[in-house]
Amino acid sequence: MRAVIQRVSSAQVAVANHPISRIERGLLIFLGVAAGDTLADAEWLAQKIATLRIFSDDEGRMNRSVIDLAGELLVVSQFTLIASTRKGTRPSFNHAAPPDQAIPLYAGFIGELEGHLGRPVSVGRFGAEMAVQLVNDGPVTLIIDTARRE
Repeated sequence: MRAVIQRVSSAQVAVANHPISRIERGLLIFLGVAAGDTLADAEWLAQKIATLRIFSDDEGRMNRSVIDLAGELLVVSQFTLIASTRKGTRPSFNHAAPPDQAIPLYAGFIGELEGHLGRPVSVGRFGAEMAVQLVNDGPVTLIIDTARRE
């Protein structure tokens, strides 16, 4: 699994010009599921993201997690994060998990996040064409890959 995490002051997702999810201060997570990923990857990634200390404390240091702030989370599936650009100029998506494997892992990841936060997580619509709007706070953007555990 590969996640792009953005600290946001707000974010929203729309499908066919209709907003389906919106958050205020928190994290926007774009999640790509690769072939071979497991529920253990989803569990590890959810725990890592929930406890990342990327919000400022009273001294302005990144020392608080989304849990500490009672911040919100928005998870958007994005298979293009698994693209390979090794050959030529057209990305290959051969390593992305097919929907029958990716959907349960996407759902498992969301369930794990909700367990860590103790409340629901906002989501996009798996497989849909989505319009994502966000205000990146900082900007702070991180990439975490479960294959490398970083």
